[in-house]
Parts: sequence; structure tokens; C-alpha cells
Amino acid sequence: MKLAPDRLATQLGQTLGALYVVHGDEPLLVSEAGDAIRAAARQQGFDEREILVSGPGFGWEALFASTGTMSLFGSRKVVDLRIPNGKPGKDGGDALKQLAEHTPDRAEDVLTLITLPELDWATRKTAWFGALDRRGVVVECNAPPREQLPGWIALRLGAQQQSAPAEALAFIADHVEGNLLAAHQELRKLALLYPAGELSLEQIREAVLDVARYSVEHLRMALLEGNAARCSRLLEGLAGEGTAPPLVLWTLANEVRTLARIQSAQQRGQPVAAAMKAERVFDDRRRNALQRALGRLRPGAVRAALAHAARIDRIIKGIAPGDVWDECLRLCLRLCPPGTARPAPGR
Repeated sequence: MKLAPDRLATQLGQTLGALYVVHGDEPLLVSEAGDAIRAAARQQGFDEREILVSGPGFGWEALFASTGTMSLFGSRKVVDLRIPNGKPGKDGGDALKQLAEHTPDRAEDVLTLITLPELDWATRKTAWFGALDRRGVVVECNAPPREQLPGWIALRLGAQQQSAPAEALAFIADHVEGNLLAAHQELRKLALLYPAGELSLEQIREAVLDVARYSVEHLRMALLEGNAARCSRLLEGLAGEGTAPPLVLWTLANEVRTLARIQSAQQRGQPVAAAMKAERVFDDRRRNALQRALGRLRPGAVRAALAHAARIDRIIKGIAPGDVWDECLRLCLRLCPPGTARPAPGR
């Protein structure tokens, strides 16, 4: 059973499973999901907890020793297995597959919680993860994309009996993007500073710090989505954080090259889905963004963007004049629809 983090509480209130798998790219949500599962287990008499951490020298027989035996005191227990690198290896994969195959539907004497980091496409296709996915409750804890972040913030505010208008939610989102732990802290601060009820934009401006973390991955998606204002803000943030210009250029140029190759494949009569597979585009959000970009960009515009990226490379190497960050912004603007370069709220 696959669950989003916001559906976990409902599931825990109905039936306590014997196997939970929590994975994702957002540490705050992973931590909260694990805490919720352990709390539900305690409420149902799972008084003991044994923590196992997979790493060099870890013996997977310890997992079966923990899950296959009762506590010395006869109490129910939680076996908390953590695989920090998400790569259990062959022995670990075999052990996890065997564990899943022998796990009952409901928790009896032992509840197993497996925590993993963000999983790549190849790992999701392994036999061991497939077995866990079929037999356990799998909670994927990824950070909400930028367009969903205001809604996520509104839900969190609602949980502390507060609300805010749309422009205030957008202001918070702009200032905490890519840093949900800081977002959580800022929202808790609002609960301490102000009473229950609706908060104004002015109150939020006074209280919320700019704790956004800017990443080249965010820039990649903003470019594909054609959001010029967000590209501008992200480039400003990346420059302010001292991000290496070659990394920024590589990210932009890589997406432009991907677009060019897919367009070329289309012109040869190849289906878009096959072209994306050849380019190893498996993430649904990136695939959808690429599809929209292909719909709005002509091949000539993409070829011009490739030439622009080559010029930026010469600037970085010192063999052509110009400002790298200004040119990166101009490159983004080439690929964004007109009228999207509005200033971001609160910036």
C-alpha cells in the first residue's frame, strides 16, 4: 500500500500494519512519518524498540534475530531498521525480500519500520523494494513542488489554528523554498508570536526570515516550466550562495540539449515517450515539464539557446566578455514565455 504523508495518520488510526517503509528526499517529512508510526505503535502496546543501522560490517542475520524473536520481557516491540545509503547490497536485498514475504498483514508481536533516503528509479525496480512495496505500507516523503508549497503551508497553519491570505502564503513559500525544516520552524514561530486566526501579510513579513535554499534542481524545473520570475529569483539566490557558475551552466545546458535531442527524434518520426526513455527521463514531474516545453518551443529557439550556452561557457573560461549570471538569466528568458518575468511576491 502506497501512502502520501498526509494520509498516514488515517491509516494508523484504522489498522496498524506489521511493516512500514518510509523513504524520500525531505528529512522533516521522513522524521515526522517515523515519529507518527512509533507513536501509534506505543499506543497499541509496542513498548520496546530496537534500532538497527545498515552499514559496513552489518550482519543481516541481526534483522531476523530481531523480528523473529519476542522480547525477553514478553512485550511487543518495534524493530527500527535504517538504511542510510538506500543500498542494502545483495545480502541485504535478499534479507529484505525474505522479511517481506514472511510479514503478516497486521502487527502482532513485532512491527518493522524501515527508513530509506530518496530512491532512484533503478532502486525502485529491485526485487527487494518490490517485495516491500507489495507487503508493507510505503510512505514516500518528498518535498512538495513549488506550486504546491503554499497549500502545504496553509495546512500546517491550519493545524495550529491559523490562516493567511494567498499572497501571504506565496510570500512564505518564496522565503522557505527548498528548506522544509526551516519552514516548519518559521510556522511554529508564527504560532508563538500571534494568536489563532488569520494572519496578515504585514505580520508575516515581520516574522518570516529568508531561509530558502536555492538548488540547481529547482532552477532546472523553473526553466522547463517557463517561469521567468522564478528563474530570476533562483539565479540571484544561487549567485548569493556562491554556487559555482559551471554547475549552473551545466544544469541549464543539459536541459536545452535534452530538448534538442527529443525534438530531433520527433523530426525523425520517433514517439516522444521513446525519445524520453532514450534520454533516461523517468521522473514524472520532469517528463511532464519537458512535454510542456516541447509544446511551446520551436527547434530554432532551442538551437539558439544551445549557441547561447556555448557563449556562456566561453565567458566562464575567460575567452569571451560578459557577466556569467546576467547571461544565464538571458538564456532562461529565451526559453520562457513572454510576460512571465514578473517580480516574485515579497522580493
